Amino acid sequence: MKKKQIIGMVIAAILFIVIGVSSVFSNAAANQMREEELVSLVTDGSGFSFNPPMGDYIGIVEVVGTIEQQETAGVFDVPQSYQHQSTLDYIDRLMMDYNNKGILLYVDSPGGTVYESEELYLKLLEYKEYTGNPIWVYMAHYAASGGYMVSMSADKIYANPNTTTGSIGVIMSGYDMSGLYEKLGIRYFSITSGEYKDSSKMTQEQMALYQERFVEIVSAGRDMSADEVKVLADGRTYTAKQALSNGLIDEIGLYEDMTSEMCTELGVSEFYSMETTENVLASLFAKVESMMPKSDSQILKETAAEMESGVLMYYAEHLR
Repeated sequence: MKKKQIIGMVIAAILFIVIGVSSVFSNAAANQMREEELVSLVTDGSGFSFNPPMGDYIGIVEVVGTIEQQETAGVFDVPQSYQHQSTLDYIDRLMMDYNNKGILLYVDSPGGTVYESEELYLKLLEYKEYTGNPIWVYMAHYAASGGYMVSMSADKIYANPNTTTGSIGVIMSGYDMSGLYEKLGIRYFSITSGEYKDSSKMTQEQMALYQERFVEIVSAGRDMSADEVKVLADGRTYTAKQALSNGLIDEIGLYEDMTSEMCTELGVSEFYSMETTENVLASLFAKVESMMPKSDSQILKETAAEMESGVLMYYAEHLR
């Protein structure tokens, strides 16, 4: 076979592969665009579709993953597991739907930021006050710290036999760079209008303010005195049996047990969950990215981002 023929065949094969790959990506992009158009028609820009049953139903609100601010995901970005703003909007929709008769709050979270955890907790209280409908909680693997806080909105709390819960407290982590600054001749200073203004120098008194708020929420949610809660609010996590004996939950059982009891008590047989659209391109690129080796600088950057946010958290760090 002549050299020119071989080169021609190689070029043809390369073109065939390129066209095939381009076609796959084009189809995925087109499907993604169609999905986004359909979602926008149903959701009016809320980020999820809301198509509840025509009859009476119980709305399932899932709190899975770290409770934190919802980030806007691009075409190639994998959305975070817990969607904060979408969840708040979904609860608003449930409030306005007369067919909704209650909420099943499914919690599988080690907690999260103070602001978002309390915002979700207050939204759930608003739902109860506005509708008069009950909220039941089911704790899966974890319902600790902020995950436990949002559960305090419930009328009844079920926990899986293997649930880890509790961790009532606040944490803020970061790096102490003062030694490095001294070597470099850098001196930090701040001029404030009050002793609690400079959050870079968090004091025990400031931490106590957030801890007291958490204790108040647990006290109200579990009908316990503040002193009773303080005995348990030292950051400890509890097994389901320990949580039950300390009055932190009401029942231990499987998910099916809870849904059956809730249906019987409310006289409702149907459940409905918030519907989301999977990002096809994001899933594809996430799989490719997970197989790529990381450089030392990438690992250091990711570790620093995890450890030095400086944001106050209701979070059980050791559950990650």
